[in-house]
Amino acid sequence: MLITHLGHACLLLEAGGARVLVDPGAFTHGFEELTGLDAVLVTHAHLDHYDAERLPVLLEANDGARLIAEPEVAAELTRVGLETAPLHPGESTSISDLTVTAVGGLHALIHEDLPRIGNVGLMFSGDGEPTFFHPGDSYETVPDGVDILGVPLSAPWAALRDTVSFLRAVAPRVAFPIHDATVSTIGRGLYLRNLGALSPDRTELRDLAGAGATSLT
Repeated sequence: MLITHLGHACLLLEAGGARVLVDPGAFTHGFEELTGLDAVLVTHAHLDHYDAERLPVLLEANDGARLIAEPEVAAELTRVGLETAPLHPGESTSISDLTVTAVGGLHALIHEDLPRIGNVGLMFSGDGEPTFFHPGDSYETVPDGVDILGVPLSAPWAALRDTVSFLRAVAPRVAFPIHDATVSTIGRGLYLRNLGALSPDRTELRDLAGAGATSLT
């Protein structure tokens, strides 16, 4: 499995004969130049997870790529003329030999005065491939059998104690930070040092930022 951290929550995943982009949001740059994609997936409606202006450009350059999204997002994208398949919690779909399963259903609580929107975490699996989990913006669902985890590093809805608890509950073999555009370079380093010190013994914490396509097993 090859994973490229393109920035913030946006990842390019190459596994099972598929080339899949997850959460091409407004905080990420360069994804609109990608070609050869089989699918684009969106976990939820926030602009840092999908950029409504650049998404059509991306799809135009990837004719035939499937657009798959959390149901609220799918409905909105369909209304603006982008054919989008909803992926409800508990549902799975196949992209080449890669299986994607949606889990969870709700975005993390930001504040009691703000309504919670839909959010699907995405589990990727395939024969001979490790299982990878992108949780979107939620720590609530802890699926079994996760080998690789994209762990949100910083967000208005998260505290370090919550991040550590989530990482320990999932206990993957490998974890790497995502959702990190909200912190400065100094702050990011501080988060990573704390997370590394508090990670489960079995978990290797990797940093894929700027590393290009990285093979993870």
